[in-house]
Amino acid sequence: MRPDSSDDDVPLAKPSHASALTISPSTDRKMDKSASKARPAPPGLSIRHGPVGDRMDIDSTPNGASKRKSRGSIGRAVQYKEQSDSDDAAPLAKRQKAKHKQVESDSDDQPIARKNGSKLPPSIKETATLESSDDDQPLGTKIAQRKAGIEKAAAKEAKVLRADAKVKKATPKKAIKDESDDEPLAKPKKRQSNGVSSAKKTNGVKKEPDSDSDAPIAKRTKKPVPAPKKGKAAPATKGAKAVKDESKENSEGEDEEGEYRWWDAPKKEDDSVKWTTLEHSGVLFPPEYEPLPKHARLYYDGQVVDLHVEAEEVATFFGSMLHSTQNVENLVFQKNFFNDFKDILKKTGGAKNQDGKAVDIKEFKKLDFTKIFDHYKALTDAKKARPAAEKKAEKAEKDKAEGPYMFCKWDGRKEKVGNFRVEPPGLFRGRGEHPKTGTVKKRVLPEQVTINIGKGAKVPAAPAGHKWKAVQHDNKATWLAMWQENVNGNYKYVMLAANSTVKGQADFKKFEKARDLKKHIDRIRADYTRELKSEVMADRQRATAMYLIDKFALRAGNEKDTENEAETVGCCSLKFEHVTLKEPNTVIFDFLGKDSIRFYNEFSVDRQVFKNLKMFKKSPKEDGDDIFDRLTTSQLNKHLSSYMTGLTAKVFRTYNASWTMSHLLQKLKVEDRTMAEKIKLYNDCNREVAILCNHKRTVGAGHEAQMEKLGDRVKGLKYQKWRTKMMMLDVDPKLKKKKGAAFFELDPDLDQTWIEQHQTFLVEEQTSKIKKKFDKDNEKLEAEGNAPMPAKELKERMKPVAELEAKFKKENKTKKVEAEGKGPSVEKLTAAVEKLDERIRTLEMQCADREGNKEVALGTSKINYIDPRLTVVFSNKFKVPIEKFFSKTLRDKFNWAIQSVGEDDTWEF
Repeated sequence: MRPDSSDDDVPLAKPSHASALTISPSTDRKMDKSASKARPAPPGLSIRHGPVGDRMDIDSTPNGASKRKSRGSIGRAVQYKEQSDSDDAAPLAKRQKAKHKQVESDSDDQPIARKNGSKLPPSIKETATLESSDDDQPLGTKIAQRKAGIEKAAAKEAKVLRADAKVKKATPKKAIKDESDDEPLAKPKKRQSNGVSSAKKTNGVKKEPDSDSDAPIAKRTKKPVPAPKKGKAAPATKGAKAVKDESKENSEGEDEEGEYRWWDAPKKEDDSVKWTTLEHSGVLFPPEYEPLPKHARLYYDGQVVDLHVEAEEVATFFGSMLHSTQNVENLVFQKNFFNDFKDILKKTGGAKNQDGKAVDIKEFKKLDFTKIFDHYKALTDAKKARPAAEKKAEKAEKDKAEGPYMFCKWDGRKEKVGNFRVEPPGLFRGRGEHPKTGTVKKRVLPEQVTINIGKGAKVPAAPAGHKWKAVQHDNKATWLAMWQENVNGNYKYVMLAANSTVKGQADFKKFEKARDLKKHIDRIRADYTRELKSEVMADRQRATAMYLIDKFALRAGNEKDTENEAETVGCCSLKFEHVTLKEPNTVIFDFLGKDSIRFYNEFSVDRQVFKNLKMFKKSPKEDGDDIFDRLTTSQLNKHLSSYMTGLTAKVFRTYNASWTMSHLLQKLKVEDRTMAEKIKLYNDCNREVAILCNHKRTVGAGHEAQMEKLGDRVKGLKYQKWRTKMMMLDVDPKLKKKKGAAFFELDPDLDQTWIEQHQTFLVEEQTSKIKKKFDKDNEKLEAEGNAPMPAKELKERMKPVAELEAKFKKENKTKKVEAEGKGPSVEKLTAAVEKLDERIRTLEMQCADREGNKEVALGTSKINYIDPRLTVVFSNKFKVPIEKFFSKTLRDKFNWAIQSVGEDDTWEF
């Protein structure tokens, strides 16, 4: 399916000008010869370091500040004067003759899974993790090889799945046994590669459940639920109580405690209707602004200025965040704030000095927010220093005020609401290099808010003196309230929480769609590989874009059309200056991606892709022109939907992440490992996925300090281990001969200077603990109405500190350590040393893990792109508590995955 375009159907052999594809054959042969000597890296290799020299078409504006031009270049006279390959010298239509003569292909690398019968590249030997290889290959090369092997395995499985589907379709319906006939729906089944526990069968083929099905099951299902066979107890899913009456409980998709088990429920007919009844309490507005005291004022050019309360509030936005130098020292941030501040001053009557005379505020540099900052810092410090009882009382009061807004009634079920609080006014920060950073976010009023609620439900009352913008009853929408913010003009929605039914179904649907893609991935890759040499320019551009999206997880881009947003791009909206080419097959991308985060990467690509990009960049194109000037995201998605209903470019990121993770986990073997080793094993796999998906992050400012602190903890354990060994000598001096002097030597990482510093730290740490315990006990006594303990009690409690300090001084002098504890023995001390060794290994493993993750965002892939059921399977297989991978919030969000997999360790993506 080709996008409809008058220009798209014109073969490249017939451009608007005869010279469109004319190059020098001799030049091409020279280029091919030099390219063969260069030995290009495997396609898919990412070189993750800074810019290099000797590039072609160096990007003069790396962040792509220019706006997206119209596609006027389509009608231009395109001149390809210096094409590098002789096969492109002649019109593509004439190259068809070369196929019959079996001359050399115009692609230097054989594509994967071609339809013309060419062989796949040699299989790559796979290992469990990248670190399992002890050779000196660069990380990028290992990843490229791993990805090639994974893609080959994916192609094989896709063929098997389609063959199985054909067999099932050809088999009479009665001949196929329904796996669910003998088991209740609540039972998690051990699945084949594409099984789904809650799938129905239509014409003998499993049909996937719809994730949007959240209406009461009792109202839409009339089919009886199969009961278990006689003599067999109804199996219960992990985390759920035994089911007493399957025909009643399971048909409603609820367990004994009333949990709505939508993943076990049948599919409903119309999934566009999201709810039947909806009740909620609206939104919670932030508190009103409290004017500044007289001692905390804004200064301009050294004098105090009086402001209208509205202008004063805006001044506090900037003044209260002086500590955030990353923002307040940003020139764009300053400029946007100052422009908005001057507009508000003009609107509210301007500023005046203490004599009542007008003050013309013209220069930002003359503004002094120090007094305002000091005021808010004092308030923050005082708030932190409050007694625990006061903090607890305030929290209880806050929870009581927020209680009515935290939950809603969705089809009679109690569901948690996510962002029910209206964001308070302030300064917009944005992500990355957002052009509107520093702009004033105005206070949202009830008159701007639209409420969505059930027809028969009570409409929540607006705050006193206000009214809602509108009240509607749209049961096809999943939001409860909505308003438009002033900075970017975006609409803000109050939605259900991440652990709600609606959000869970959306996640389930996303991952199931990615699972469906694996049935078609080999055909898609074979087709776009073939079309990389298409005679139609639009098809060639589309195939090249699909290659980049599939291989390197580029976002499709071109999904917004507003001047208010940052000038960010994706694959389809790449401009001339965003792509730099380096012979023989290196492509350098440098642009602002999602959230205005700079995307810089060097990739080794298939030779044909390199030649295509060179063609797309040829004169008369220049900075600001589109690379893919005959392709849009909507056209690309329309083409993808011809392979699979609902398939878009976004699905490839989820598929590639989940399939890669699944493939890596299948290679892991259950061996005797410590808990820390198992967790690191999972993180290693997750890290590979994150790198393949380009989920990078900047190294945090506190990373080095954190690593230093972890290093000190390791050294502290080593010091403790050495002291324990010295205690063994104190108990039995003959051990020095038995075990050897080396056993009792000080670890090379430790020296006397560090030991003395650590001893001081231990003394201060114990002092702090005793003082905190003393203060806490006194607070408890005062809360009960009793008199606090006297100071001499604290002095008495501090005696162990003095003893510890004296002990350290003696040890440093004598180089001997007296045995501690009751009845010390060599056996007890040996056991203590072994425990310390285990703690040291665990901590060192954590250090290595954290260091490896400093530039990789594991959370992004784990939460958004890797099917959570894979994590549950790993947890089951290696007997690691799911809490080690999912926090409480994530366990609630992915409850459907945890319970639908149950205790199964064979489920596959």
